Amino acid sequence: MALALGVDTGGTYTDAVLIRDETRVVATAKALTTRHDLAQGIGTAVARVLAQGNIDPGAVALAALSTTLATNALVEGQGGRAGLVYVGLPESDLATHGLGTALAGDPALVMAGGHDHSGTATAPLDTAALHRWLADNGDLPAYAVAARFATRNPAHELEAAAMIRAATGRPVSCSHQLSARLGGPKRALTAFLNARLIGMIDALISRAGDTLAGLGIDAPLMVVRGDGALISAAQARERPIETILSGPAASIVGARWMTGIETALVSDIGGTTTDTALLSGGRPAIDPEGARVGPWRTMVEAVAMRTTGLGGDSEVHVAESGLAGGVSLGPRRLIPVSLVATEAPDAVHAALDEQMRAVAPGEQDARFVRAVSGVDSGGLVARDAALLARIGAEVAPLARVLRSRVDHRSLDRLIARGLVQVAGVTPSDAAHVLELQTGWDTGAAQKALGLMARKRTGAGRPLAADAPALARMVVDRLTHQTVLALLETALAGEDTDFGLPPDHLARHVLMQKGLDGHSGLVRLAAGLALPVVGLGASAPCYYPAAGRRLGCEMILPEHAGVANAIGAVVGRVTIRRSGTVTSPAEGRYRVHLASGPQDFPSPEEAMRVLEEALTREARAGAEAGGAQDIHISASRDTRAARTEAREVFLEAEITVEASGRPGIAA
Repeated sequence: MALALGVDTGGTYTDAVLIRDETRVVATAKALTTRHDLAQGIGTAVARVLAQGNIDPGAVALAALSTTLATNALVEGQGGRAGLVYVGLPESDLATHGLGTALAGDPALVMAGGHDHSGTATAPLDTAALHRWLADNGDLPAYAVAARFATRNPAHELEAAAMIRAATGRPVSCSHQLSARLGGPKRALTAFLNARLIGMIDALISRAGDTLAGLGIDAPLMVVRGDGALISAAQARERPIETILSGPAASIVGARWMTGIETALVSDIGGTTTDTALLSGGRPAIDPEGARVGPWRTMVEAVAMRTTGLGGDSEVHVAESGLAGGVSLGPRRLIPVSLVATEAPDAVHAALDEQMRAVAPGEQDARFVRAVSGVDSGGLVARDAALLARIGAEVAPLARVLRSRVDHRSLDRLIARGLVQVAGVTPSDAAHVLELQTGWDTGAAQKALGLMARKRTGAGRPLAADAPALARMVVDRLTHQTVLALLETALAGEDTDFGLPPDHLARHVLMQKGLDGHSGLVRLAAGLALPVVGLGASAPCYYPAAGRRLGCEMILPEHAGVANAIGAVVGRVTIRRSGTVTSPAEGRYRVHLASGPQDFPSPEEAMRVLEEALTREARAGAEAGGAQDIHISASRDTRAARTEAREVFLEAEITVEASGRPGIAA
């Protein structure tokens, strides 16, 4: 019987799951994510799930990985250096479309060449300029090429890419191979970010493969794409940008597999974020504008996901202004005090006890800091380097490390570089105090929340009576922010235009009064008209209250805590290829193929030729991805105009999809 292994690397935990015959969960396991080397956490989680299921590693026939690495790298401005070759497009695009910000000092060449909308060359490719540029910039790890109207004729992109490969031997990302849509600057951004990620994803996949092999697993390795489909490890190495939003997409696939539900909101709460999306007709909705990650809007097909900086490890802020006081959550992630206390119990409890003996609450009570091993600290300014040295190798109270306001700015820079992590009060600590969660140091959580409860509101009163009272306040706040996230996603999917953006509508006083069931001279009612599938290890702690508030069915699957890992391994290999037929002149119908434009005397013949070519490409891609029993589907979007009582063909876009389950090892 076939045994498949799914792995997901999240912000806090790396999850692993074993599934038999695509129908039954055999075992699940978790390990802390090792951010400096994700493969370490992967190895620990996989070893645990094999032991949990008493499984011989050689019995695993398929492995699949969903990862936040590409997403986090783009959000945090990380990734390798890359060069951009911009063909036939104005240099002003570098400033006006965010390309300059993305380049961040990496070299770019703007050169002559490119095509018009019909695929006809507007100028010869300036190969001499490219030769000169490569003489000075031939040592970069990767390159990206984007040419004007390359989706109508890729000849100049292909020629420039061939020259770069011949001169450097390095990987080159061509924009037309990542998207068939028009929009040169956006395609250029997508290709450049892809080039940036190649080295990072290649290293992860290599390390993950070596780790699995070291455990005795010899099976094909697949990777989850941002739309929830699977691709082979080799395809992910070439197109790493397609793995952005991989984890959230896997969670939706996992939700569908666990529940069989056709239409629902799927909300996945992790340590750092809450990801919410609409499942419609059994499939996740795809963002028509392309995936947005951090400040970047790409042309990558991905799940239409709303991400909120709200998770079990969100930082708890005290609202000290105002008479009533209160708390807010996120968006920054902290290590929960209850977790860091399991790693350094003596140091954490000694500091908490000392702070509790103080007469007045301190600004840095219940906050700790630790250095992250294995991260390069080169290039730090003297003040930042001094603070890092003062932190040392052990967990330390933050109050003991920070000596001035300037140190706060240094700490922020060290956090941004990934060199240090801060621990503090989080919803996970509150859940331990209320006995909604176990597993970490509940005593440390009680002390930490007790310290925070002593802080004063604007009226001069303590924030809360004791640790349990503050814990309830924190959990109630998380419920409120979860309700807002669910409402925003549902409102964004409505066909009706309410005249306000979804976030404003969710917070509107009438919406909130409707949730309260206001009944006076006016009766108001509001809620969700579809079920919610709650995912994430902490979902059972927080989501039942959100369901009651919204008046909807809240579904919490048995294995909700490892939904991403399940989604990683039960998905399908899906390859989509799109192309266009245009009419540059009456009686001529032009097919824009990867090999260049071809003209035909009728639109029917042109569309037939294009569909056949796209079918071959999609099938070949699915086969390269390891798919079996491949199913082919095609759709046509034909645009025409009526003039002088006859219909005139303008353009047609054809999309072909090849899909099948991945093959398994013999």
